[in-house]
Amino acid sequence: MELTTTILFYVFAAILLGSALLVITSRNPVYSALYLVLAFFSAAALFLLLGAEFLAWILVLVYVGAVMVLFLFVVMMLDINLARLKEGFLHYLPLGLAVALVGVLEMVAILWTNPLGKVPAPSPLPAQVDNTRALGQLLYTHYLYPFEIAAVILLVAIIAAIALTLRRRPDTKTQNIAKQLDVRPKERVRMVDLRGPRP
Repeated sequence: MELTTTILFYVFAAILLGSALLVITSRNPVYSALYLVLAFFSAAALFLLLGAEFLAWILVLVYVGAVMVLFLFVVMMLDINLARLKEGFLHYLPLGLAVALVGVLEMVAILWTNPLGKVPAPSPLPAQVDNTRALGQLLYTHYLYPFEIAAVILLVAIIAAIALTLRRRPDTKTQNIAKQLDVRPKERVRMVDLRGPRP
């Protein structure tokens, strides 16, 4: 059982790293969003292996089911110029490589000081303990104010996303409800005699 869990961990971790790499290297924003969905599913599988099923389902339901749909909706509405993105890819490549190198060095430093073989395995939870209930009690008692602040920040982000999509474009057709309600039947209805002249 432990060998199977270890194998699954490395498989899901490899899929997660590969999909994350494809997110930042893919030149099509829609493909990047789909690779990010795969990365979220792989991270949820890792959470399930750790026994944190609540975090796994929240990751799938909230991020994959709502946030990624919003990302795809915004990407498809913004009419991103892909040719212009391809031109600027090489311009930002040195900075991206530098950031990636710093991240790799940080991971190597952590693994050098604390190898994986010396990390103790997490203790199994008793059968009567529900981690979802324990997380909820901790979240709504000890961490109530940070939770509310995060909710307000997410609300501001939602309002900003809606404001970005409500731009006025000259080529879009809009309705003026006031003009539609202020219409008289004589101005809109015209009686036409279709019978033609009588012989």
